[in-house]
Amino acid sequence: MTIRRAEVATRRPRAVAALVGRKAEEAVRLAPLLFSLCGSAQGLAVARACEAALGIDANNHETARALLTDAEALDSHGWQAVVEWPARLGAPPRPAALRDLRAAVSAVMPALYPAKDGLRPGGGGLRPDTAALREALAHMAGWLETTVFAGPTPQDADDLARWAASGGSDAARLAARLLSPDLAGWGACGTPLLAERSPGWYAAALSGDPSFAANPRYMDTTALTGPLERQADHPLVVSVTERFGDGLARLFAARLADLAELPRRMEAAIADLGPAEPAVAGSLAPGEGCGVAETARGRLAHWLRLDGDGRLADARMVAPTDWNFAAGGPLARGLAGAAVRDRDDAVDRVRLLVAMLDPCVACGIEVHE
Repeated sequence: MTIRRAEVATRRPRAVAALVGRKAEEAVRLAPLLFSLCGSAQGLAVARACEAALGIDANNHETARALLTDAEALDSHGWQAVVEWPARLGAPPRPAALRDLRAAVSAVMPALYPAKDGLRPGGGGLRPDTAALREALAHMAGWLETTVFAGPTPQDADDLARWAASGGSDAARLAARLLSPDLAGWGACGTPLLAERSPGWYAAALSGDPSFAANPRYMDTTALTGPLERQADHPLVVSVTERFGDGLARLFAARLADLAELPRRMEAAIADLGPAEPAVAGSLAPGEGCGVAETARGRLAHWLRLDGDGRLADARMVAPTDWNFAAGGPLARGLAGAAVRDRDDAVDRVRLLVAMLDPCVACGIEVHE
């Protein structure tokens, strides 16, 4: 049997409309409440958009901000590892296993910004506590080593196969399933990777077309964002791609590579930190601006326009789910024409592919025969 056609309909609420009419600082405070799954990245993208619209240069805060979003991404990946991945194995989720990880992640903001004001436009009072940051990072890295990898991280396809066979964690057991011959290359979509990072590009796309967020296009087609786009050149992903091609194994390898790289990147950022004062607005009248931030799921962009009173007159955003679950996008293309054994097998495989693409909203699946 094959899946003849796959239709994806996204009904993610357009909560960004709630930012319209707010002052810049109020909008930044509200964004993490509206988008709780990636709250720091959402607040940061809005803050960067406000800074661009107000002529604020907050570059001295970028290293600290990267730490905040990397810690949040690690938390998001961690949730997948102990809640979603066990479910794909028919095992009970283990949300209690997140307690230590989330305690370490929550320590990052106060260790950078004692007043917890790091996401305001212009940044807050940056006073890095290097010892506290390294302690938090050690707890995060330790959690990954014991809970996700149960040992050293796989470096190539052979390593991945040996690690999967060990069955030392839910992640390893899921890897064993995804490396099976009938699943490793399943769900190949051939979608271009969303390599664009320039705020100017997203500003032009979002401001020029109000429908762009609901139907985003890159080089006149759909695109994939997330761990695979970030880690396409990682040795593990390259090796798995050479052996298994596109599909579930490649997507999962990219998630593992993303997880493994986060502590290394955070350690480098901690070493590069220095104190900084809040940046102030320039002499420009309020205008428009765009902010881009990375999340575990992929690239996020907010565009906004300020009126003469400094309130948001318009606000638009495009999130990773808008790309990966677009009509005719990575999920739909990965499913169309894919082989399945029967109805139940189809649902099971679709859930695996959805888990690898990781939507920010609940997902329902309907099969029509």
